[in-house]
Amino acid sequence: METIHSDAAPAAIGPYSQAVQAGDFLFSSGQIALDAHGQLVEGGVEVQTEQVLSNLEAVLGAAGLLKTDVVKCTVFLKNMDDFAAINEVYGQFFGQHKPARSTVEVARLPKDVLVEIDVVAHRA
Repeated sequence: METIHSDAAPAAIGPYSQAVQAGDFLFSSGQIALDAHGQLVEGGVEVQTEQVLSNLEAVLGAAGLLKTDVVKCTVFLKNMDDFAAINEVYGQFFGQHKPARSTVEVARLPKDVLVEIDVVAHRA
């Protein structure tokens, strides 16, 4: 198992890594709307989702992977009423690539953000 780190994404805010590579698979930790300096990105769920996906792309890149290598995403939402809004940003980000996905409404997320996403990617 190899720990993956990108300076272009925020450092973990707890005792965990941004991602780990195990064989041909990468498992990311959940990313929230923090910039690379650990500052919360202000804005609605669309802005936060853009930042989260940008962070994930940076972590994938640190492992030599692309967003098209993502096979599974888990989206955690503070409010399921934001489902359509995150789908719009998510769809623009992934384009024709359609990884498997679960979306779960949760009571609260770290730093009171609106969305958190983690991914599993596979090196082909």
